[in-house]
Amino acid sequence: MDKIRKNKRINALVLCLSELIIGILLLVKPVGFTSGIIIAIGVALMMRGVMDIVSYFKASPTEAAKQRGLASGVICLLLGFVCSFMTNWLLAAFPFMSMVYGIMLVLLGVEKVQTAVDQKRLGAGKWYMPAISAAISVVCGAVIMFNPFTTTVYMWMFTGISLIVEAIADIVSFAMNQKNT
Repeated sequence: MDKIRKNKRINALVLCLSELIIGILLLVKPVGFTSGIIIAIGVALMMRGVMDIVSYFKASPTEAAKQRGLASGVICLLLGFVCSFMTNWLLAAFPFMSMVYGIMLVLLGVEKVQTAVDQKRLGAGKWYMPAISAAISVVCGAVIMFNPFTTTVYMWMFTGISLIVEAIADIVSFAMNQKNT
């Protein structure tokens, strides 16, 4: 049981640190970072597509028909091509994706409210830390959702700032909870 709890703590800390790093990268170079991520995803998709197509033709006809590797390979190739060579088109779609991210932040904030209420009901001394983190998530998510920015660059910079603030709040909450256990 202690090993499972330790793994969950490590995973939570890694997630917080990843959130912090991504936030910093988005703040420093928002368009360049997101372009790089999109291109990397595109290359990975094309590699996966080639592997699926090769596996399809290497497999017996019966096995190949079950796996449907040709279709998935072609789809991965097409998606990879779009990501790698039509990056600007995808960047233009980011305001919509940012809205989705904002919705996810609000939902994550609601989940954190559950954690705060549970800790309060269980008598934990630092229950207010997840409550503060929940409020930050909801506020940042709401600002992103209502998109007061005129350009994608500013939106991604704000997203980066919100990730940094969110990560710091989560790390502080994580540290406070470690002292209680």
